[in-house]
Amino acid sequence: MVTEILKSYIPEHADALSEEQYAQLERYAGLLVEWNEKMNLTAITDPEGIAVKHFLDCLAYLKRADIPEGARVADVGTGAGFPGVVLKIARPDIKLVLIDSLQKRLNFLDAVLNEIGVKATLVHARAEDAGHDKNLRESFDVVTARAVANLSVLSEYCLPLVKVGGVFAPMKTAEVAEELEAAKPAAKILGGKIRGAEVYELPVAGGRSVVFIEKTEATSAKYPRQRVKISEKPLK
Repeated sequence: MVTEILKSYIPEHADALSEEQYAQLERYAGLLVEWNEKMNLTAITDPEGIAVKHFLDCLAYLKRADIPEGARVADVGTGAGFPGVVLKIARPDIKLVLIDSLQKRLNFLDAVLNEIGVKATLVHARAEDAGHDKNLRESFDVVTARAVANLSVLSEYCLPLVKVGGVFAPMKTAEVAEELEAAKPAAKILGGKIRGAEVYELPVAGGRSVVFIEKTEATSAKYPRQRVKISEKPLK
């Protein structure tokens, strides 16, 4: 059922998928509902909600994010795997790293990846710790995040992971203009430059946007700070 709903929307809002990719998403949806009965993964469990608010949302993002062929991509605070797992299904060429602070969510993602035959690296870490990990820091072409925090805070968590020349491209709502303006000082401090945002509409889900922050120089070793400092004193 998820497949049929997706197919009705994709021609207008996202790039076409193969039947194998639809089958992977269908199985992903089934596992999401199944696992959600024993742990809190999402409040959205109806077929249309999963198809549009989860899958189409991520696919529409992918159409706009312009991820290079073979790019190394990190999904920070991935939760139930959005957008990371959907991106990997649609773009098998990317090298995906899923970062989350809760092991039980990573256990779910491990089960999904194994079931649908998709490979990704799972990292159990808080974002501020991942940003200081020498194997992760400034190593990604693209870093993304969905519904995690306001842009100033999110930039401190994520920009340290982006390599110079790469981009931090989080998913946001359409009402992003004020956040963009407020985040300019933080982006600059962290070695980034805000290029802007692309705003678009999705059925059911409403207004969405993709923010583009280019990494122009290396991030100072003192960032990211600890979580309490980031939340209590966002960079200005």
